Amino acid sequence: MGAENKKLDDIMLSIQVSTIPELLLARAKECGEHIAISEKGHSISYSDLPKHALAVSKALIARGVSKGDRVAIWAPNCLDWVVVALGIHCAGAVLVPINTRMKGREAADIIERSGSRYAFVVGQFLGVDYPAMLADFHPRNLDGIVVLGSPENEHPDDSLESFLSSGGAEVSEQAVLERANSLKANDLSDLLFTSGTTGKPKGVMSGHGQTLKAFSVYSNTIGLAPEDKYLVVNPFFHCFGYKAGWLSGLISGATVLPHAVFDAEEIFERVETERVTILPGPPTLYLSMLEQPRLKEADISSLRVAVTGASSIPPVLIERLRNELGFSVVTTAYGLTECGGIATICDPDEPAEIIASTSGQAIPETELCIMDATGEVLPSGEVGEVCLKGFHVMQGYFNDPVATEQAIDKEGWLHTGDVGYLDDRGNLTITDRLKDMFIMGGFNCYPAEIEAALYEHPDIAMAAVFGVPDQRFGEVGRACVVLMPGSDLTEETLIEWSRKNMANYKVPRSVKFLSELPKNASNKIDKAKLRAM
Repeated sequence: MGAENKKLDDIMLSIQVSTIPELLLARAKECGEHIAISEKGHSISYSDLPKHALAVSKALIARGVSKGDRVAIWAPNCLDWVVVALGIHCAGAVLVPINTRMKGREAADIIERSGSRYAFVVGQFLGVDYPAMLADFHPRNLDGIVVLGSPENEHPDDSLESFLSSGGAEVSEQAVLERANSLKANDLSDLLFTSGTTGKPKGVMSGHGQTLKAFSVYSNTIGLAPEDKYLVVNPFFHCFGYKAGWLSGLISGATVLPHAVFDAEEIFERVETERVTILPGPPTLYLSMLEQPRLKEADISSLRVAVTGASSIPPVLIERLRNELGFSVVTTAYGLTECGGIATICDPDEPAEIIASTSGQAIPETELCIMDATGEVLPSGEVGEVCLKGFHVMQGYFNDPVATEQAIDKEGWLHTGDVGYLDDRGNLTITDRLKDMFIMGGFNCYPAEIEAALYEHPDIAMAAVFGVPDQRFGEVGRACVVLMPGSDLTEETLIEWSRKNMANYKVPRSVKFLSELPKNASNKIDKAKLRAM
């Protein structure tokens, strides 16, 4: 495997930078007029990318944003997302991406708990006014909202153009560069909020250097190169779309093609017209493409690399990706936000059975082991909790030392909450999850978080959520609910209420009303019995 056969220092020779701003400036010199980002006919070259990013940095610094301050982005994949993110980094601030499927209350909670000073928010997306959603829950610490992608007559005073034009004139480019160059590898680059069993998302702190190291390995393993056209459908608010997406594109000098909403017809069109070579995604993305009648007539001969994960994959899918979609490189990887998004990756040269059934081997400078409930390391083939140690493990949960201590033990092992085993060659197979999580179409769904949201409904006395198999999405949520006396709440009305109050991937797809929920000896809800029922 490429990453296995090279020392990490050798891989890093192609970057020779320790922060994202350094990467941006280095690529501008090395790649020149080569296109860095292209969207809907609007392109920015590598040589021009710093100018656009530094304009954002100037405006932020002019408004008092200091090194280490947090700045949020709540928007779908687009060119401006990348420019703004790079501007946040160059200002020395910490990027806080927010899931576009969240509702106003959920987004405001993350903005407030992260202490974000500013939020760059999409104006309209999928028929929803995002600034309006946020208006009812305005976080106390938020100094301002900057609206992306809206016509000037909708949010003229808060538009990105207005933000850039009304601030930053008194801040010199030299001052911005000094701020950017003051960053070190260990300085925080981003704060990605990931859900957990406590019912509240937690902010994962990652540094510039660890992110660049990890995804230089990723880029090297899949063979990402300057001549590639990288279509990023995975959302930028997630590690898969951000770090394994556009940032990996910049690491490799490739052309990044942001794509906001998955639509198989549109994907085929972009692959044909823009000659896309790299197309990662969850298994559902490829299954949707394989089901399309357009497949027989589309010219997708440019496709070269597919990277997937997030759920088990039948070996036949790997073969179909190669034979029907034409990918010459197909691989799988495993990671979680707490380790920067990547821990293992599969050698693309492995047989389909290995790529489908395992997540590959640990990336360089990463230790991987399987532990039992007492913390003893188990031998190959035995099932237990997946634990890992390495340079890319998070610096901790933001403002949550207790949760950090629970996740990372005294020896430095990150306890992932995933259950699996290692074969004799060190390939990891994930078999289950300790954290009661299920995955719907590539999105991690945490029952405790969904249950906390359901309890806000006045008619619900008790609720329990778990995943059930689904042919298309892998798993979907099912809610078992006990109603308050006299309630006439129906399955249809509860699901509709849920769609208005939580991200749609969290919304239960079915509801079962029960007179009581089974409990164990500790008086906790017994979900094993619920599933059996």
